[in-house]
Amino acid sequence: MRIGFNPHKDKSEAQSDYFHQVIVPVYIPNFEGYFKDGLKILDICLQSLFKTTHSKTFFTIVNNGSCDEVKKYLNDLLNQNKIHELIHTQNIGKLNAILKGIYGANFKLVTITDADVLFLNNWQKESYSIFDSFSKAGVVCPTPSPKSLRTFTSNIYWDLFFSNTLKFEPVKNPKALVKFAESISYNDFYNQSHFDQIFTVEANGCKAVVGAGHFVSTYKSEVFNDISIKYSNYKLGGDSEGKFLDEPVVNQGLWRLSTQDNFAYHLGNVHENWMDKQFNELFNEQNKFVFENKSYKKPSKFSNFIVNKLFSKFILNKKIFVRFLLWKGLSKSAISDYL
Repeated sequence: MRIGFNPHKDKSEAQSDYFHQVIVPVYIPNFEGYFKDGLKILDICLQSLFKTTHSKTFFTIVNNGSCDEVKKYLNDLLNQNKIHELIHTQNIGKLNAILKGIYGANFKLVTITDADVLFLNNWQKESYSIFDSFSKAGVVCPTPSPKSLRTFTSNIYWDLFFSNTLKFEPVKNPKALVKFAESISYNDFYNQSHFDQIFTVEANGCKAVVGAGHFVSTYKSEVFNDISIKYSNYKLGGDSEGKFLDEPVVNQGLWRLSTQDNFAYHLGNVHENWMDKQFNELFNEQNKFVFENKSYKKPSKFSNFIVNKLFSKFILNKKIFVRFLLWKGLSKSAISDYL
């Protein structure tokens, strides 16, 4: 039986002051083996976020089947109003956890980050600068990589094939590249040519690195408006991240870019003293930002096919791409090491 009317029926949702959502999927099932330092790493990640973000940032944490200690830690953060939304679920996989955080929300920007990232001061400011300067920026990663230039980047080369704004520049922070390689236990991930030069694009006095990584990136929310994927069969990896985090960006005719300097560290799963030292150097940011989306024209399906399928196969063919990079300023001595 129902008596009377629900007082909230037919009432519009109040406009939120938050315009930037940060989604963090968390999976720490225990504190053994691979997950031994999991809670320490997670705490550094979240506390660095709290220090380096502005007050219009909305935190969504998805507990993806973690143990009771982690669940209690997250519940305490929610009770302290450090985070705004906490979703508890069984282990449904990283991408499905991200999907739970995205649907039912309406923000201009969405940052999707792993739970083992140390955020540095100004990561938002520098990301916003790229969005402001490049109307076609669809995603911005705060950690540049010289190896990102061949991953879903063909639309940049289509748009700027003859432009002198696309060129190689000296790497701003080679030490950060070393840190990333160490974090994945692959010290030879980059070679000297990667430490020397990186592929960049310039607009309105702002420079960005071509390509973007996955472990932390900020997206224009429109990127996810037309996604067809609702569920992934993979717990981690597979082709789900490409279909959900990469293809929707280029299908909107948008570019995948990174900041020229490094504004976040990938930590891995082992706690090290340098992480505490780096965290202690952070200061609380009180910056107030206003973000306005730049208008852009979404391409047709036919145009997407031409650029992201046909042209992509052409330009990213290794022999052709080598000639393209030589034309854009990469030295002959670096070519063999770079790709």
